[in-house]
Order: sequence, then C-alpha cells, then structure tokens
Amino acid sequence: MRLRLVLLVVAISSMVLISFLVPLALVLRTLAADRAVSSASDRAQSLIPWVSTGGARLDSAVAQLNTADPSRPATVFLPGGTVVGLAAPRSAAVRLAAGGRSFSAEARGGQEVLVAVQGLPQGTGTAVIRVFVPNAQLRAGVTRAWLLLSAIGLGLLVLSVVVADQLARSLVRPLRALARVSDRLAAGDLSARAAVVGPLEMRQVSSGLNHLAARIGELLAHERETAADLSHRLRTPLTALRIDAESLQDDFERAQLISDVDSVERMVNEIIRTARRPAGAAGRVACDATQVIGDRAAFWLPLADDQDRTMTVEMVPGPVEVGVSGEDLAACADVLLENVFAHTPEGTAFSVRVSHRAGGGAWVVVSDAGPGFGDPDAARRGRSSAGSTGLGLDIARRIAETSGGSLTVGPSASGGGAVTVGFGPPAASAEPGRRHRRGRPAMSRRRPAAADDGWPDDPPPWPSDPPPPWAAVPDQGGHRDHPFV
Repeated sequence: MRLRLVLLVVAISSMVLISFLVPLALVLRTLAADRAVSSASDRAQSLIPWVSTGGARLDSAVAQLNTADPSRPATVFLPGGTVVGLAAPRSAAVRLAAGGRSFSAEARGGQEVLVAVQGLPQGTGTAVIRVFVPNAQLRAGVTRAWLLLSAIGLGLLVLSVVVADQLARSLVRPLRALARVSDRLAAGDLSARAAVVGPLEMRQVSSGLNHLAARIGELLAHERETAADLSHRLRTPLTALRIDAESLQDDFERAQLISDVDSVERMVNEIIRTARRPAGAAGRVACDATQVIGDRAAFWLPLADDQDRTMTVEMVPGPVEVGVSGEDLAACADVLLENVFAHTPEGTAFSVRVSHRAGGGAWVVVSDAGPGFGDPDAARRGRSSAGSTGLGLDIARRIAETSGGSLTVGPSASGGGAVTVGFGPPAASAEPGRRHRRGRPAMSRRRPAAADDGWPDDPPPWPSDPPPPWAAVPDQGGHRDHPFV
C-alpha cells in the first residue's frame, strides 16, 4: 500500500509538472527568439538616418556596426543593385521588402530582419536594411533555462515523493499495528487491543476491532461458564449413583462400581476446570504414550476377556513422549477402544500398537477384524452411521491435532477398521504433563527382538502426516497388522 501511494503521488506530480513546465519551456524559447529579433530590428533602425542621407558615411556606419557585433551582420540593399556592408543574397524576402514593407522572415541558418527605407535623395526608390540573426542568437539562454526548469521539476518530484512516503507511513503504520493485533487475536490472545490512532476511518476500524475482541471474550467466558454449570449438574446423579453403589452387598462389585464412579467424578471435575480455564492459559504438556496407552489397555482387558476378544498390545520400549496431557491421551485411547467394543461383534479380535513417529512423538494404531467403517468420512464431527453421537473420533482427532498430529481412518488388513493417530512431540518449553503411575496387570506384549528388527521408527512420507507403514499389513503368524510375530 505504501508503494502504491508513492507511485500515485509520483504519477500525479509528473502530470502536473509536465503540463506546467513544457508550455513554460516553449514560451521561454519564443521569448528568446522575440528578444533576438527585436534587438536586430533596433540595430536596423539605427541605420535608417545614414541610409536616408546616403554617401560615404553610410559605408562607414555599416562597417562600424558589423565590427561591433559580427554575429548579427547588417547589409543595405540600395536601389539600382548597390549593396553596402556584408555581402548577402538578394532573396525573395528582400525583393518583397523593396516594395515598401518591413518584416522578418525565415532564412537559412537563422532569421533575417528586413526594414524598408523610403524617401531617399532624388526619389530613387526604396532601400532595404537586412540584419541576419543566426539560430544561436535566436536560442540564446534557452538551453540553460530548460535545464533550470528540469532541475526545478526534478526537485519538486523528489519533494513530492518524500512527502508521499511520509504520508504513506502515517497511513500504513496503524494498519500494520492493526494487523498485528488481529494476528494476536487469531492466535487466541483475547487481551490484544488496537491503538485508536490515525485518520477517522482508521480509528473507527480500530475501535470496531476492540469491541469485537471484547465481545468474543464475553461470549467465550459465557460458554465456558455454561459448560461448567452443565457439567456441575452431573454431580447430583453421581451422588445418587455412589449411594446406590455403597448399598451393594458384594464387596468386589461395590468397590468396582465406586471406583468407576470416582473415575467419572474426576472426569467431571476436569471438565469443569477445563471449561473455566481461559483460552490459551495452559501451555502444552507432555506424557509417556506407552505408559498411558498401556494403562488404558489394561483397563479394557477384563471386558475383552469377558467378550472372548483377542487383544494384542504391542509397543516400542518407552518412554515415548508426546505433546498432549495424560488425561487427553487417555481420553483418546478410550474413544478408540470403546469404538471397537461398541461397533464390532463380541469375539472380534483387535490390536493396539504404539511406535515412534518421525520427528518425535508417537503413532497409535487401533485396528480390528470387524465389519470396518462403512462411511469413508467416519471421523467427521457429528456424523455416524451406527447410531452414536459421531463425536468420538472427532474428539480424538482434535486431541492429536493439538500436538501437531493427525488422525486417519481406513481399513485393516483383515477387512476391519483401523484408526491411526499421530501425536507430535512435546513443546520445548512445555512442562511434562501428569502421567499415570498406578500399576498395570500383566498382559501379553510383543516387541521386536532387537533395535534393528524392523520396528517402523521412521515411516515413509505420506501426504498430511502419514501413518506408520504397518497400519495395514497382511496377517503374519496369526496376528494381523503386525510384521514381527
């Protein structure tokens, strides 16, 4: 914008200067020519008295005049063909002036001033005084005047550029500050405000942006408080559920149900804290993917045993740090495993795999031998072909994207479904997130025999954050999707 304003001022200034200086230069050239012709006419008029008297004094007067200024020679054409002074051709203009007319005419190399003198002694006819003005005299001083005008025009043009640049700076500076404020708002810093300075229109835009930022903050605060209030209402049915659980006679079932209620209550508390936390207040955290995924797999293992499902858990040696909190990663794992139990028949085998991701982070793949995904866009928010809310996979995708990862849905090698989630590494300035520390029951794990046993630490580049190459490979040795069994 600044360059465009400067170019606009340069264009306008150039047109104004051209429209003013070019006519002025032509006028100066005309004035110089008129001045030279007028001087030559005065020179010719000074010889009229000598021509009227005639005689030898005319010869000396013409010779003296030519000697004083040889650049403008004078010649007198007398009746009868006599020529006094510097020899010159008797041109058609001279013959016309012999008829009694005085004028100036164009000649080769300049201009000739002709003065007719009548009333000669004895009435012998009309004499013609000719003074030749060369082109150098006609244009004397014109070049210097034009150079001066060009210098003045160039100086005015430079001055206009300087003034236009300062004006453009005064307009662009508030715009740049406004752009920086909008970038901060887009990044989640709702405290950013624009300085209300500059022209009236700029002040109006800055004020409008500030009002918009304040309104967005108010709406977000209202939404956070509403979500917290709605989550808080869950405490009443949780309390009733806890009372019912404590009334159970079986100690094992009572302890198990109370533990589940405690887990739900902790989740509700976390939702309330997260909802009331201002946007951008918390930095990125980290957790060990093998620890968290292993905990969640252990949690779901009893249910898999009850439903006669073969559950395979395969992980690289930990820790594998990812840029999400342990709670978020656990929620993501629960979403993926719950989908397997909810949307595949009992007895369907499934596997959970964790590996290193190129550039840091981890790959988490949950695949099954069920009917697979009938909807190619199954991860789209609110979209489900199985009668659910359609939010689970989108929640997992959003958790992955907060760390710079992605979620991919596709078929497994056995024809079932496979969900591949990539998690990015933790931020350098982020504090390690809370990790699950409770013990895990023993379960079957298959790991590579050695570091060079082919474990896919660095998957090939796929478009948009690729899944590991073992996300869908043929079954080998009775366990699908795993190349090392």
